Amino acid sequence: MIPISRSFSSSLGKKIIMGLTGLGLSLFLTGHLLGNLSLFLTDRGPFNAYAHFLTGLGELLYMVEAGLLLIFLFHAFYGIWVTYVNWRSRPIGYEVVTPAKGASRKTIASSTMIYTGLTIGVFVILHILFFKYGPGVAEGYKYMHDGKEIRDLYKLVYEAFGNGWYVLWYSVTLIFLGYHLSHGFWSAFQSLGINHPVYTPFLQKLAVIFGIVIGGGFLSIPLYIFLSTGGLQ
Repeated sequence: MIPISRSFSSSLGKKIIMGLTGLGLSLFLTGHLLGNLSLFLTDRGPFNAYAHFLTGLGELLYMVEAGLLLIFLFHAFYGIWVTYVNWRSRPIGYEVVTPAKGASRKTIASSTMIYTGLTIGVFVILHILFFKYGPGVAEGYKYMHDGKEIRDLYKLVYEAFGNGWYVLWYSVTLIFLGYHLSHGFWSAFQSLGINHPVYTPFLQKLAVIFGIVIGGGFLSIPLYIFLSTGGLQ
């Protein structure tokens, strides 16, 4: 029997970790998008109440965030490692990246996973720093909810997405996210050994749909806010 530590340091183990963490992050993105859909409402109450509920979870929220951070770091580390090993194994680098034909599953999305992934990583850090640790009640972002003064995150989001440059940066990154998911989602199942001529094509199509829905869903929010407000800045 191969020790667990040795198994997960192998190439197969790394791919399994990539698959599990990728699916975990996909699940989080789905829930995060559903929560953010309340930004389409003109009433800022539901979104602020949702955000306040999350921050009010206290230690449970910290545990969830710590778990997400570990999943994200494992996914990023092994993604970089697997890409590095693949590059080292190539005798000659590719000059032009184009979608492969025939039986090959190489696509633009699969060939640019490391680049879209790194861009998303930088985006996540900046996103958290601004929206989670950015201006709050003390800076005037206040909203009364059930007789209590809470953070008006709705106002902060609308101000941010009233800036055309901010929307452009978000739009490019969210397009990258859609590309990343369109390959990564089905590839995660393949890494877990779920690979069959019958249902793999279905998973590939499902991954494209998932990438469009998640990437497009998130992208629709800044575009809607910017267009509906006419650009605040």
